[in-house]
Order: sequence, then C-alpha cells, then structure tokens
Amino acid sequence: MTRPSGYIKNVFIIVLVFIFMGFISDERTVFEVERSKTVISDSIPRYPDIYYEFKISELNKLSPIELDYNNFVREYIELYSIQRRHEFARIIGLSQLYFPIFEETLDRYALPLELKYLTIVESGLVPTAVSKSGAVGLWQFLMGTGKMFDLTINSYIDERCDPYKSTEAACKYLKYLFNTFNDWKLVLSSYNGGPGETRKAIERAGGETDYWKLRPYLSEQAKNYVPAFIAIAYLMNYYADHNIKPVEPLYNYKKIDTIYLNYSVSFRQISQMIGIPLEHIRFLNPVYKRDYIPELKSPALLILPADKVIQYLNNEANILGYYNEPVDYNTLLKNAGSTENKVKIVHVVQHGEFLHKIALQYGCTIENIRAWNNLQDLSAHPGQQLIIWVDKDFKKK
Repeated sequence: MTRPSGYIKNVFIIVLVFIFMGFISDERTVFEVERSKTVISDSIPRYPDIYYEFKISELNKLSPIELDYNNFVREYIELYSIQRRHEFARIIGLSQLYFPIFEETLDRYALPLELKYLTIVESGLVPTAVSKSGAVGLWQFLMGTGKMFDLTINSYIDERCDPYKSTEAACKYLKYLFNTFNDWKLVLSSYNGGPGETRKAIERAGGETDYWKLRPYLSEQAKNYVPAFIAIAYLMNYYADHNIKPVEPLYNYKKIDTIYLNYSVSFRQISQMIGIPLEHIRFLNPVYKRDYIPELKSPALLILPADKVIQYLNNEANILGYYNEPVDYNTLLKNAGSTENKVKIVHVVQHGEFLHKIALQYGCTIENIRAWNNLQDLSAHPGQQLIIWVDKDFKKK
C-alpha cells in the first residue's frame, strides 16, 4: 500500500523529534561536556525548527485556526521565551484568572477557544492597558468601537477594562470579522488593523486571500500580528519546555466570587470593612476608574476574593451606613508625607526642572515632594536628589 507524502513527512518529523529529545536528555552527550556549543542550555532552552514545526503541527490538529510555522513565528517564540521570559511568566500566571472567563464566552459564541491568546498579543493580559492610539483594556477597544458595542465609558466606569463585558464585545466583533472574511488569519489581522486595511491589501495583491502571500501588503503592525499569535499559542501550551515558571497572580478564577450591588460604595469603605488591601480590590475590579462604584440603573458587579464574600454580606449594613469624610485641601496637606501603598524612587534634578514640573511628571504634588524631602521652600537645583514615592503600577511617560 502506498502512503501519501504528507503521512511520510509527518512520520519523518516525529522520528527526528524523538531523536533530538533523546539527545538533549542523554546525560552522557556532548551537551554536558561542551555546554556552550550545544543547541540548548539549562536555563533558556533553544530548539531546532523541526521541533517547533512538530509541536505546532500537534496543536494544529485540534485548532480551527490554521497554525503555521516559519521564521516569522520563530522570531516571536524567541522574543517571548528569551527576551521577555519574565514578562511571559507573569502572563501565564494571569491566564489562570482571565482565561476561564474568555473561554466561557467564546464557547457561547461558538468561536475557537484559541482566540483567548489574542488578548496576550493585544494587552499582555493587563485589563487597564492603554495603547499609543488610545485603545484600552484586555481586548484593546478604542472609545468609538467600545461604544459601538454598547460598552459604558464615563468618568467612573470604563467597561473596556471589564473582563466580562469587553470579552462579550470582542466575541461580537470577531464573529462579524469571520462573517466578512471566512478566514481566521485574516480575522486576526483585521482585528488589529481593521477590516478596511485587510480589504485594501487584498485589492493591492490582486485578490489574493492567502495571509502569508498577503502579508507584504499589510502595515508593519498588522503583518506581525499573526506570527505573534501563533508563537503565543505555542508557548502557552509548551512553556514548561522552555523552563518558564508561571508567576502566581494575586487571585485565580477559582478564588474569586461576584456580588451585584444596587448602591454606591467606595473601595476604601470595602477595604476597611472586610480587611482587604485597596490594591487587591483594584486588581479584581479594573472597570471602576476612581476607586468608587456609583449607583447605576442596573446592578453593579463587584468582584471579591471568594473567602470575603460572606464577610462583606454580613457587614453590608455597616458599609451602607459608613460616612466617608470629604477630603479637602487641609486634609491633603496634613497627609502630604504619606507613603502608603507606594514605592520609592530617586529623581535627580536636571537643568531647567522645577518642583511643579517634577510633580506633574510623577503624578504627585509639590506638597508631597516637600514633605518627603523636608524642603523649606520651592527651589530645586541641578544634581539635587529628590525622594519621590509613586504608585506601584506607575510608568514614567
């Protein structure tokens, strides 16, 4: 009986992979003697193309999204597994919180579950991520697009940061894109660059719809999107082979629960009444922009650690009766030296800088800077070292 060429190729790949895996696991090989000359190292493994091709072909068997392997994909595998391995360890940990939410909604819309990896390309699983273009959230919606999918965006709430509602919106958009192109790689490209860019690329390519042939006609960002997605799909399944150890998040999906509220409440009230750090409430409830849940027309969702829900319900009357003393200028001045939930950095004053400019740069006030450094006046001189306390998630712009 004659076997098809594809069958023979697959058998050949499998044999070579097993030979290679035997090579790296044999304690008597040159690997142990001449470590610097080998394909793989103890801390950061590197594999030949045939290994990646085999592993991705295994994933492909159970994925409606065709996962290809080529040099573009390899570049992103190495980017995430080598240069960004510490960041990727954090992402793997966060997937324990967010992926069950994504999978449930994707399944309800009959979409491929692999689309959950799109959020890593988009936001690195940071629900408050903001792009240079102003796109926000896990699924990175611009304000106009978010409102088109009925996401609430106002001074207190940004549902682009809500893991549940933003996923619902993303599924609607992905469904629309698939109905437009009927090709998942074109869907992924269009999610990033917009369907208009993909249509124009198809026109410039003379009607070509094969993504890899169409790729040269796409923008730089859109052309890198699919290789990054495939690399992430591979690494999320085989990160252990790269000695990447997940960083456990504050909470995973199994350790949280939800409550619906018909009243307004501040995060500080919740924190003080049930003894949970303010930053934990922020981490679990990124949809609320000002540490405050306003009274809404429909019940508002509050996410808490599962072991705190009963305590919250038992203290609900006290929380409702809690008086939140208004904060005025004198109160701010009195507490200007506070360093609670902040981390210290040292700023070296440059020529042309003054306290107002430095305060704006770090999101604090001149009163804070004076209190932290025991300054008697508002003067600052080049070379002067100033202690600044910033929020833990502060990123210098």
